[in-house]
Amino acid sequence: MLDKAHLLDPPRSDGAPFEMRGLYRFILEISAYHQIGLGSITVILFLVSTVPLELQRRIVNDALQRGELPTILWLACAYVGVAIAQGGIKLVVNMYRAWISETSTRRLRGIVFATLAGVDAHSGDARTGVDISIVLAEAEPVGNFVGVSFSEPLLQCGILISLLSYMTYLQPWMAAIALAGLAPQLIYVPAMQNAVNRRATARILSLRSISSALNYRADAAGLASSLSRKADWIFNLNMGIFKLKYILNFLMNGSFHLCMGAILALGGYYVSIGKLDIGSVVACAGGLARLNDPWGDLVDWFRELRVTQTKYALIRSAELRDRPTQSPPEATKA
Repeated sequence: MLDKAHLLDPPRSDGAPFEMRGLYRFILEISAYHQIGLGSITVILFLVSTVPLELQRRIVNDALQRGELPTILWLACAYVGVAIAQGGIKLVVNMYRAWISETSTRRLRGIVFATLAGVDAHSGDARTGVDISIVLAEAEPVGNFVGVSFSEPLLQCGILISLLSYMTYLQPWMAAIALAGLAPQLIYVPAMQNAVNRRATARILSLRSISSALNYRADAAGLASSLSRKADWIFNLNMGIFKLKYILNFLMNGSFHLCMGAILALGGYYVSIGKLDIGSVVACAGGLARLNDPWGDLVDWFRELRVTQTKYALIRSAELRDRPTQSPPEATKA
């Protein structure tokens, strides 16, 4: 059974309210033990990632070279068994992630509720809209990120290393082609993500201001005009985010297909001169296809990390601003 008590309500010996700190410190304080357990399962998952590729290679080579039906059937059954086992492990990982994420969201909303309990009544109108935005919208993405904060980069980096190692074992130049396709993305992916992050921050702040204005119920005519301008601004921000994301996807897909073409061309040439078996070409092509998925997932995780850091910083600033200040203790009389 999962230790829900540790995740739901971290113990505080002094009875003070839970204090929000940096994003990863917050994640470790509310889910450290579960991150270790999830990471252990994740390691098992990426360690078996290359087994189906090796089975595919052996099936193709046996079919073309020896044509022994019993061996081919045995390898096919082994492939299906490994694929089912891999899917089962991934199911466990996803369910565990979901539980951690949802519990963290509930915990984060509880922090906001506890903070609001000490807010002075006269600050209610201006702050309620922001508080509603935090509780209903912004807490959930941050909570969802807790479930993938450690396990996702561990899984995807593990798969990348395993696949590149396997491709190096089969044919070093194939791994070199794959690395050549990934290297430029290390430059333009962070730069484009920073641009997306800036727009996401501006969008969150604009949505907060709209929420506060609607709650405050200012002059109807002036309010409508102001909100219309803000809505147009948010539209432009969202379109800018979409353009950057889709351009990034286009560049990543282009790099993948260039690498695939190079592997098929060179692999076909080496097969034609008898220096490479066709099963290795099939395995490397399949490895490159699988390499594209974890790399894309890692880029998505990095994108989510940057956006979540922004949202968490905004939630934390609101939580610190609303936290009731304690009056200093009276000086002890001599």
